[in-house]
Amino acid sequence: MSEGLPRVSGPPTLEDVACTAGVSRATVSRVINGIRNVDLAIQERVQQAIILTGYVPNQAARSLVTRRAGSIALIVSGAGGEENLFPHQVFADPFFGRVVGGVVGFLRPLGIYPTLMFADTPQTRDQVIAYLRRGNADGAILVSISTEDTLPQLLADASLPAVLFARPVRPIPITYVDVAHRTGGKLAADHLVARGRRRLATISGPLDVPASRSRLAGFQDAMAVHGHPFLPSAEGNFTLPSGEVAMERLLAEHPDIDGVFAANDLMAQGALLVLRQHGRRVPDDVAVVGFDDSSAALACRPPLTTVRHPVEDMAAEMGRLLLAHIEQPDHPVTSRIFEPTLVIRESS
Repeated sequence: MSEGLPRVSGPPTLEDVACTAGVSRATVSRVINGIRNVDLAIQERVQQAIILTGYVPNQAARSLVTRRAGSIALIVSGAGGEENLFPHQVFADPFFGRVVGGVVGFLRPLGIYPTLMFADTPQTRDQVIAYLRRGNADGAILVSISTEDTLPQLLADASLPAVLFARPVRPIPITYVDVAHRTGGKLAADHLVARGRRRLATISGPLDVPASRSRLAGFQDAMAVHGHPFLPSAEGNFTLPSGEVAMERLLAEHPDIDGVFAANDLMAQGALLVLRQHGRRVPDDVAVVGFDDSSAALACRPPLTTVRHPVEDMAAEMGRLLLAHIEQPDHPVTSRIFEPTLVIRESS
C-alpha cells in the first residue's frame, strides 16, 4: 500500500483510494460494487484504503452498477382500522420497538438502513408492493398483526425478497422466523406447578391467532401431564385492559385461583393490577407468569416472571435471511424457530 495519503483539496475520490491501495481505479470500483472476481488480498487492501482516505461511495452511482437500492423496507401490516391511529397502536406495544431495535442493530453495521412502512388498508398494501417492484428497496421484513392480512401472500405472489415475523396463518411460500410457542406454554406450566400451585387459570391471546392457540395448547398439555385436565381460561387481545377484564372474569368465576399464566406481559400487567385491587398478594396468594420478557415485565409490581420471547435475536435473523434472499434470488424458502426460556422474577 502506498505510503501516506494523497494530497487532495476536496472530498476523497476513487482515484485517491486507488493511489493509496496501489491498484487501478477499475479494481477499486469492482471491490466497492461487490464484484467477486477480485483477489481477497486486494479486496482487503482496497477496504483499508477506503478507511484511510475516508472515501464514501456514491450510493446513487453504486445503485446503477449493482441494481440495488441499498435499503430494505420494514413493514408493519394489519387489516383495516383507522389509518391515522394505526401507527399509534403499533408503537404503544413494546414488542414493535424490540423488532425495530433488532433489525437496525443487525443492518446498521452493514451500512443498510430500513425504511419503515405501514400497510393497514388495501391501498397501502398495493403501495408497498409497487414501492418494492420499483426497486426502492431490495426486500422486505414484514410484521403482520392480523390473521386477515393479505400482504404476505402478495409478496410471495410477486416473488419479492421477503421475510415474515411469525408463521403465516395459511401455507404461503415465504421465509419466516418464529418462537416455539408451545414450549413457552409448557415452561410456564412446569414452573407454576413446581411452585406448588394447584388451582391454575390462563389468560389467552386472541384465539384466531396461531401463536395464541399454541401458547394455550402448550400450557394445557403440560398441565394435563401434571394431572390437571381442566383449566379455566379467559381470552384477551394482548393489551393491558384486556388482561384486566379477563382477570376480573376469572376471579368472579373461580375465586380460589392461586396461579395465572397470561399469554403476554401486557395482559399479565393488567392481571396484576386487578389482583392488587382485590387484595390478592402476589406471589403469596396468586403467582403470575407472563410471556415475552418485554419492558412491561420490569414495569410490573412485583417484577414479572415471564417466558422470554427472543424478539431482538429473531429480528436480526430476519435481516440475515433477507440478505441471503437478496444475494441469491433462488435461495430456498426456509424457516427458523427459536427456543424460549423462563426468566424468574418476583411474581412467582
